[in-house]
Amino acid sequence: MRKIISLVIIVVGIIADQLLKHWVVANIQLGQSRQFIPRILSLTYLQNNGAAWSSLSGQQWFFLILTPIVIVVAGWFLWKKMAQNWYFFGLTLIIAGALGNFIDRVRQGFVVDMFQTDFMNFPIFNIADALLSVGFVLLFIAILTDKSER
Repeated sequence: MRKIISLVIIVVGIIADQLLKHWVVANIQLGQSRQFIPRILSLTYLQNNGAAWSSLSGQQWFFLILTPIVIVVAGWFLWKKMAQNWYFFGLTLIIAGALGNFIDRVRQGFVVDMFQTDFMNFPIFNIADALLSVGFVLLFIAILTDKSER
């Protein structure tokens, strides 16, 4: 049953990510913003050809090689640690986020970013980035609380 739940979370995460990216590209000009939640969140269409905060910009080949490796390794650990909630949710979200951005890189050569925090200076991000970030936090908690590794 957990395998099905993981697959559903991954598919829903990818669909939500891709649908919002498609909507942003179709409805917002590159570099332009639309207010979403006043003074909190705007939708700003950017094309990111790097990783988080545009690091390694222009190195798409690196991500096209690295992402499948990350997905396979995360999938293997998910298979091994499926019964442990922190690992289960963390690795599931990491896979969903990695696949969401990988689809962009393969299809377009860049990742569509859109969420801009208006209340603080923070890099613009997308749903896949949020899934990856939350997934890594949960994975970190899993590692810290895993008594079988100590």
